[in-house]
Amino acid sequence: MDFALRALYTLLWLLALPLVGLRLLWRSRRQPEYLQHVGERFGLGGWPHADPCIWLHSVSVGETRAAQPLVRALLEHYPGHRILLTHMTPTGRATARELFGKELRVESRYLPYDLPWCVRRFLRTTRPALGIVMETEVWPNLMAATLAENIPTVLVNARLSERSARGYRRIGALARPAFAAFTRILAQSEADAERLRSLGAGYVQVCGNMKFDLRLDEDKLALGERFRALAGNRPILLAASTREGEEALLLEAFARHCRAEVLLVLVPRHPQRFDEVAQLVERNGLTLARRSAGEHAIGAGVRVWLGDSMGEMLAYYRMADAALMGGSWLPFGAHNLIEACAVGTPLLIGPHTFNFAEATEGAIAAGAARSCPDVDVALKASQRLLDTPSRKTKMRDAGLAFAAAHRGATRRTIDAIKDVMGW
Repeated sequence: MDFALRALYTLLWLLALPLVGLRLLWRSRRQPEYLQHVGERFGLGGWPHADPCIWLHSVSVGETRAAQPLVRALLEHYPGHRILLTHMTPTGRATARELFGKELRVESRYLPYDLPWCVRRFLRTTRPALGIVMETEVWPNLMAATLAENIPTVLVNARLSERSARGYRRIGALARPAFAAFTRILAQSEADAERLRSLGAGYVQVCGNMKFDLRLDEDKLALGERFRALAGNRPILLAASTREGEEALLLEAFARHCRAEVLLVLVPRHPQRFDEVAQLVERNGLTLARRSAGEHAIGAGVRVWLGDSMGEMLAYYRMADAALMGGSWLPFGAHNLIEACAVGTPLLIGPHTFNFAEATEGAIAAGAARSCPDVDVALKASQRLLDTPSRKTKMRDAGLAFAAAHRGATRRTIDAIKDVMGW
């Protein structure tokens, strides 16, 4: 049954390949990098290396940043191994280059499409001693191939919302063998662990969320202080990692509810949308300046400063008096809020948090964040927060304490990996 279902799944993949190619072409209109290294997406390129390899798959930007403490720990505990990072997006690959570009033992490439001959070629070429998959990136043919090649695999920092679990249950006969193929699954929480077990996962243990173990980049913190100085004494509200459709809502509510001296720092999630968002700001009649223009003083007449840069979110959080969490105002599921808490930035979060439900609930319960039903409530609350230094300080301290209290997942993850590796 498993083989027959995977054969049907593979056939669907083959039928979809022309659409996959068109999608690469379409996305390359905004990001030409999508047409680079295309062979890697079919398992081509690369060659066997003399040194043993640990393979770690982190899909895009968020997963790659979350993997940073684990990569550092692997480099320390396995000095004779290379670390091969795989991604699905150019921005994930660029993030790896930013974080590990000076580390000679770390390489990056694209994970092949989930076709049996492509994933087999990838595994036989790279010959990993261990495969590590971040969060919930589960591919049936890839997992079947790791079993066939006797490669132990660990799903780390695993999270699974109830919404995602329902989706996997609908294809349960295909999903269950894929989850069962992992040697071990290291879940963020007991709720995640239970949902994973319900999908056929075998050895599941709770290790916590490695994103709490992030190492704050002092250069980025200093950059945030410089950004702050550019704005003078103005109150600063950050709209962090916004998604398509959210900027229009936020800009309209900002114009209605925030006073003229408040500076909105608007940072879209995806770099290919920077110009589109800049045009949207201007259509709303708000004066715009852009980070990409350089570190120049932000004039008193500028209402919106567009954060059109990559890898500087920590600096934007450091700059801000308060932040609105993107991805939570429309049903995108929100984004990781741990970085904001770690630098003490008070957060206002919308109703759509299903991708980060537990961390969001914890931050709200700790007093580091406030949930708002819509953007109008959020912008009104933002103005009140900016006007009340004591409330800002209380939320700041709560965020710092919340982030500190949940550290340690990377150490527990490394201990589990050592157990799987046998040393």
